[in-house]
Amino acid sequence: MINHGELDRVFHALADPSRRAIVERLVRGPAPVKELAEPLAMSLPAVMQHLKVLEDAGVIVTEKVGRVRSCRIEPQTLRTAEHWLSGQRTQRERQLDQLGDYLEGK
Repeated sequence: MINHGELDRVFHALADPSRRAIVERLVRGPAPVKELAEPLAMSLPAVMQHLKVLEDAGVIVTEKVGRVRSCRIEPQTLRTAEHWLSGQRTQRERQLDQLGDYLEGK
């Protein structure tokens, strides 16, 4: 069963283009915060706030080794969101098929 509160946090986290850019980079593999911040036109503290939103939503996991904080994707969270979206798509397709049948007089 999908927890809609968790799902809401995931979609909120992914609603921001900067956070989506971070996720797109992390799909290729773990990265240190400094590397994630380089292409973004914002301060390091602003990037850290975005990372916190992603981490609170369960989209990423951060860990600190020595002085370096690194981030990685939490794939199960994204799979849950993908599963929910897939179910919604299937339901809409079924409804459109029914409408098509009705309009064709079947």
